[in-house]
Amino acid sequence: MFGRKSKASAEGPAEDRRSDSDRTLTESGPSNAQVKRATRFRKTWSLIASFLLLISVVFLILVEIGNINDRPVIRSTWFIRLDLSEVIPLSVPNAQLISSIAQTLGLKDDYYVGLWSYSGRNTGGTSEFSKPQTLYWFNPVEVITSSLLSGASIALPAEINNYLDLLRLASHWMFGLFLAGVCLNFIMIFLIPLAVYSRWAALPIAILTFLGALFTTVASILGTVIFLILSKVFNSVDQLNINATIGVQMYAFMWIASGASIIAWIILMG
Repeated sequence: MFGRKSKASAEGPAEDRRSDSDRTLTESGPSNAQVKRATRFRKTWSLIASFLLLISVVFLILVEIGNINDRPVIRSTWFIRLDLSEVIPLSVPNAQLISSIAQTLGLKDDYYVGLWSYSGRNTGGTSEFSKPQTLYWFNPVEVITSSLLSGASIALPAEINNYLDLLRLASHWMFGLFLAGVCLNFIMIFLIPLAVYSRWAALPIAILTFLGALFTTVASILGTVIFLILSKVFNSVDQLNINATIGVQMYAFMWIASGASIIAWIILMG
């Protein structure tokens, strides 16, 4: 009797120690259910980030193809419009006649500027689209003067010449950044879900997503500043009566793309 009791009492503490050890191991690490919940949570947010980048890519493509042809949506997506239909002020005698003569000399009623090219359109509905060019920049002096027939001339704002070099440089950067941004964002749509399964991939993916958001946002800032300055220069000269208008649709597209890519990066960092 005493032997069995002693043996039982000896085994009791050992079993208690093993159970305590097992409990400690269980409590120190997450359970399988917790791991699955955490993985499902990260997967959900990674898919949301990928969807936001998809939105960004769609709107960046609309920015890229804006004003390259006469199709709906594309023809109405432009950075700036120069209205030359009333290039001669109404205060001048016979202004209507003079304006008509100016149009027959080769000037279009309106000039629209996109990322790859520009277009000239008349009120009657005829449109001419220039050939898309890589690293395109809009030179208003060259475009307007080249539209005039030989011997014709028009006095453009002298201030515009001070901005031509800056306009060319900023336009080249804007073109390159938009193109890099849309390519990076497109690639990251498919790479972001990999960050859920590999910690080693998470950091490079977050960095590349940040670069895509940075390129897109800087390009949007450049596009906004460039054409706001250009419109201000043309609108400040009352004698010419050239009206410059900013393209709301283009700016909405590029800032939606920028915002979506920024939010996608923030999600990855959260």
